[in-house]
Amino acid sequence: MTRYITVSIISGLLFAIMDGLINANPIAQNLYSVYQPIMRSAINPVTGTLIDLFFGFMMAGIYLILNKNLPGTSGLAKGAYFGLLVWFFRTSMNTASQWVMFQIPTSTVLYSLASGLIEMLVLGMLYGATLQNER
Repeated sequence: MTRYITVSIISGLLFAIMDGLINANPIAQNLYSVYQPIMRSAINPVTGTLIDLFFGFMMAGIYLILNKNLPGTSGLAKGAYFGLLVWFFRTSMNTASQWVMFQIPTSTVLYSLASGLIEMLVLGMLYGATLQNER
């Protein structure tokens, strides 16, 4: 249980850091300028971090529930598969919906898909490397 709590906190903070790097860099700012008319003028980092910490706990818990049924023999393989699952349900479905509903440049769509994939693989592999024998 202590490992689960520790990994959840680490993954939540890592989630927040990666979100910041993915969304606040100059390339992303240029690509996401299409959303400018509906973007907030300022981000609340405390609220964003608390949300990412919550997501860290939820994702680590879901990994523990699914762990035995994920393909692969090593924790890293299981974690990568989990990351792909989360990426599909979180990033690719959301990105596809936005692409259908809004006039978004292809480069923005591809950036969202690629950055989300990297982020979810990192988190999934963290869970696989650290929570493999937890229960």
